[in-house]
Amino acid sequence: MTTRFKTLGMSLGAAAGLSLMAVAAITVDAPSRPAGDFGKVSEEMTAAATGLWKALTPEQQAKARFDFKDEERLNWHFIPRERKGLALREMTSAQKQLAHALLAAGLSQQGVIKAQSIMSLEQVLLILEGAKPANRRDPDNYFITIFGTPSAKGTWGYRIEGHHLAQNYTIVDGKVSDSPSFFGSNPAEVRIGPRKGLRVLALEDDYGYDMIESLDKTQQDVAVVDKTALKDIITGASRKAALNGAPNGLSAAKMTAAQYDKLMTIVELYASNVPQAMAEKRLELARKQPKDATFFAWTGAVERGGLHYYRVQTPGFLIEMDCTQDQGNHIHSVWRDYENDFGLDLLKAHYNASH
Repeated sequence: MTTRFKTLGMSLGAAAGLSLMAVAAITVDAPSRPAGDFGKVSEEMTAAATGLWKALTPEQQAKARFDFKDEERLNWHFIPRERKGLALREMTSAQKQLAHALLAAGLSQQGVIKAQSIMSLEQVLLILEGAKPANRRDPDNYFITIFGTPSAKGTWGYRIEGHHLAQNYTIVDGKVSDSPSFFGSNPAEVRIGPRKGLRVLALEDDYGYDMIESLDKTQQDVAVVDKTALKDIITGASRKAALNGAPNGLSAAKMTAAQYDKLMTIVELYASNVPQAMAEKRLELARKQPKDATFFAWTGAVERGGLHYYRVQTPGFLIEMDCTQDQGNHIHSVWRDYENDFGLDLLKAHYNASH
């Protein structure tokens, strides 16, 4: 794993005005983990979830926990809506620190900074919209939900979710599934106030432009599958990632080495949102994908500043990003694993081994 994103990440954190609680959460994730060390990751997740659980009152525990097989585990979304689970605003200061430690256990330093910055944008939206009720735009209106009983070697899961942030984790026999994984930013660029200029998902946007701009006219004609930008990511909050029809766009087999490197830079950016062992697993999956089955597709304006959408589609995983709402100042980005969203592949292997 490279560290090309760390400098930008820290500047984002500073611009967002992260709290001491957020800094504490980042510190939890500071030690580097060996690649492929899922046991260590699952142990940290288990310890963080157990620590939070023990700090909750019985009433809070009743809100926070569901059975692992409950349908609620698949009921995810990234819009403002009523949610099940325990909200940060219902926690004491000490409990919130433990909740942020659980957030940090499933993200890299880069991912934690993005998550904290996304939460902080609710304060910007509250000013811009004069939102009513006020808790519609509340940095503490994010929910922790635990499914089953945390155990480093058992089967359980958890979700951390609210407006523009949805991180889903499934732990099976010490292995971890980390998708669907969603980050959004509204506004994409803060244009007023003391945080003017902040772009939480700057690289997700800029690297897409770098990719499309690296293509010649003939390649762009293939990559741009629609001159009108899609209004949102296609997969939305689906329980199983799927796109209708055959893959389209520009095949990686038709790219130069430099262009393919730009494509992999996008993949690495999304992979780097999670801890090192999990990021390496994402990159390992990416490297296995045949170039002739890997596609980059774009819709909307190619010129910077216009409404646009892109995706990286392979047989194994899907990346989508759109910047189309609010006059192109509103980003959605997601990583989906076709086989292992919500740990479905891990669970299948587990059940096959057990029976």
